[in-house]
Amino acid sequence: MATGLAASPSRRGFAVGAAQLVAVVALWRSAPAAEALPKMTVTRDPSCGCCGEWVEHVRAAGIPADVVEVENVVPLKTRLGVPEALMSCHTAEIGGYVVEGHVPAEAIKRLLAEKPKAIGLAVAGMPVGSPGMEVPGQPPQSYEIKIFSADRQHVFARYRGLQQI
Repeated sequence: MATGLAASPSRRGFAVGAAQLVAVVALWRSAPAAEALPKMTVTRDPSCGCCGEWVEHVRAAGIPADVVEVENVVPLKTRLGVPEALMSCHTAEIGGYVVEGHVPAEAIKRLLAEKPKAIGLAVAGMPVGSPGMEVPGQPPQSYEIKIFSADRQHVFARYRGLQQI
């Protein structure tokens, strides 16, 4: 005979319903965050393969991206205020910021969330292991992501491959 300690069918139903409600609210709250990411426009040289790999990296991270191919990206970099020492192979624009080179998607998301007063982020050169620059059999290099403005630049983050260090 039941002692009253076991959950009644109505209590079980309530518990299941409450769990489902929590799951629905969690999904509903996370969905707008993904939708809130602005579209990125990436300008690149059509013959550069690593740029395409980087675009796939940011898209896989949930950042929508359009690609514009031009023969010479330097005039755009200059117009957007990318310092010559930070120039790389492609330039992106997102949410009012410039993203130069192989910047990991997580750093871009952090930039968009924190909204610092800056022109943008850059990974100078093409470090092995950075997004789009993975080389089978070669360990990833450590590299710095610089945040820059017209008169200043400093380290925003340090990475090795896709891992922040």
